[in-house]
Amino acid sequence: MTLPDILKLAAAILLIIAGIWQYRRRSRDPENGSYGSQSAVLLLAVGVILLIVALGGLEYRPSPSELESAR
Repeated sequence: MTLPDILKLAAAILLIIAGIWQYRRRSRDPENGSYGSQSAVLLLAVGVILLIVALGGLEYRPSPSELESAR
């Protein structure tokens, strides 16, 4: 892993932790017994997408037929 990938991974983990913290923090409110908030869900979604990018899930990998046709 390169340094930018490690930084992306660290940012993804921080966003996921912040999303979980914000989601759970709202549930302690005695007036509003419901869970969650839109910002917590957005933090979790961005964190998961960034995690996929950091782990190389969206990198282009040519198929064997594409490699053969490029020769």
